[in-house]
Amino acid sequence: MSRTGSTVNRENTDRWSYYLDPDFYLHLIEVARSWSDDWPPADPLVRSECEAVLAREARLIDEARFNEWLELFTDRCLYWVPITPGGGDPRTEVSYSFDDRRRMADRVYWLRTGLAFCQIPQSRTRRLITNVEVLEEPSGARRWVRSNFVVHEFRAGVSRSYPGWYGHLLERHGEQWRIAVKQVNLLDSEHGHENLTIIF
Repeated sequence: MSRTGSTVNRENTDRWSYYLDPDFYLHLIEVARSWSDDWPPADPLVRSECEAVLAREARLIDEARFNEWLELFTDRCLYWVPITPGGGDPRTEVSYSFDDRRRMADRVYWLRTGLAFCQIPQSRTRRLITNVEVLEEPSGARRWVRSNFVVHEFRAGVSRSYPGWYGHLLERHGEQWRIAVKQVNLLDSEHGHENLTIIF
């Protein structure tokens, strides 16, 4: 029920997310806290598999293959670019992006129209990913991946660089690893940024 007493229209996902509920937020806060833990060295094969996921994601974004990028994610996923260093509490703090799968699909559609004023001309990007660390769940069903990145953007004759670190939560789906949470932590996240319309 809404505050006015009317029934929420569950068919209209323009106004609600079917999985961003209080339990998801609590889970997300725990995930965000885990990024600062000390992890034991990962098995080289495990780390290599995770590096392959990150490398593929980076290539799809840099080549503007956004539909394929979206398919790397689980059905209940989150793309999160917090303003507070390390994430903070998304229930009470503002983020640059806090996209469930529906909003991610909207973002991809918007970028693919070619009509987004702030992406005319379209940004060209290349990213470097280093210092990959992995923590595997004992069941083998999930992996936490932490890495450093630099995203280089060129648009309208201007070059910019965005350093920071990623937190990826990967889940096994059959023979594939898919992204359940991607947290993008910009080095200067709490400072003003102009026109953050690229996908990090």
